[in-house]
Amino acid sequence: MVTRTKLLSILLLPLFGIMSLGSHAVAADDSVTLYTPYTKISVSPGESIDYPIDVINNSKEIQNVEISVEGMPKGWIYILKSGTWTISQLSILPGERKSFSLKVDVPLRINKGNYHFKVVAGGLSSLPLVVTVSEQGTFKTEFTSEQSNMQGNANASFTFNTNLKNRTPDKQLYALMAEPPRGWTVTFKSSYQPLTAIPVEANVSAPILIEVKPPERVPAGSYKFPVSAATNATSASLVLEVVITGSYNIELSTPTGLLSTKITAGDFKRVELVVNNTGSSDLNNIKFEFSAPVNWDVTFDPKQVDKLQPGKTAQVFATIKADKKAIPGDYVTSMESKTPEVSSKISFRISVETRLLWGWVGVMIIIAALGSVYYLFRKYGRR
Repeated sequence: MVTRTKLLSILLLPLFGIMSLGSHAVAADDSVTLYTPYTKISVSPGESIDYPIDVINNSKEIQNVEISVEGMPKGWIYILKSGTWTISQLSILPGERKSFSLKVDVPLRINKGNYHFKVVAGGLSSLPLVVTVSEQGTFKTEFTSEQSNMQGNANASFTFNTNLKNRTPDKQLYALMAEPPRGWTVTFKSSYQPLTAIPVEANVSAPILIEVKPPERVPAGSYKFPVSAATNATSASLVLEVVITGSYNIELSTPTGLLSTKITAGDFKRVELVVNNTGSSDLNNIKFEFSAPVNWDVTFDPKQVDKLQPGKTAQVFATIKADKKAIPGDYVTSMESKTPEVSSKISFRISVETRLLWGWVGVMIIIAALGSVYYLFRKYGRR
């Protein structure tokens, strides 16, 4: 019986040894832990992921850990860094942790789906990661605008905010072009500077302002024109639309077209003016202003035209008062009709004449002077 017991002990001893070794191996596997909070991330093609990862030393010994990545999908680029250094191994004191980062660049040309890989700490620990690519990858340029349609009058300027995205793996120099209707002006701007071409880094977007100016007196209607950004390798286009509701034009003149008059110093002169709406939209709140010589004045009747329809005219009278000390000669007085949208200005040439009374006084003085000379000549001429 004893012999059988000893024999059984001898047979079981190697088995206990193997189990003991297995127990130590499991403990060794738990000595190092890899951790990140982001084990499954959803991204778009061409994006970059920056994983913060901790290496935790659970043992009572210093651990020199080889860091590597396994199963990275083909065409994906990654780098392991700690601070500013690229790493492949870390040394961690007992009970402490070290941090490093894994930067992964997802390629542009990629299919939609889930991609698996793992970070490995030697044979001690592994960290499975999943990246979900949310859409089918592209290899092209995107030219977009949040608002590609604008509306306004013919005197307005239109500014479109657009975005040019280079979804290729290389830096591109894009030529910017537009095909507007005849007479229209299109200007591309970046950082408020006009340009005809713009460089864009790979997988980077560039905001571009497009300023559109219609020609004068453009008829009301809808106007579409394409704009494009192109290189030898890729291109993209965008159709912009401007809807013109009408035009604003005003003309100030006189019924006869004559822009001159005469006045006597200190007197008033009433001048008839005509305001004409030569545009295709109503003109509202037409006001009048003037610029005259010092001590001159101009009043308008009426002071304001509330509304003037296209093709219609309004009669206005301007009363000009000359300075009472104005000397004879020509003077210029400017008059202007204006709205918030447009204005029209004319220059009136005004000739100042001497009062008739003073003319006769001058004549009488001359006659009196001549008479005095004649009297003196007759009285003293015989002596």
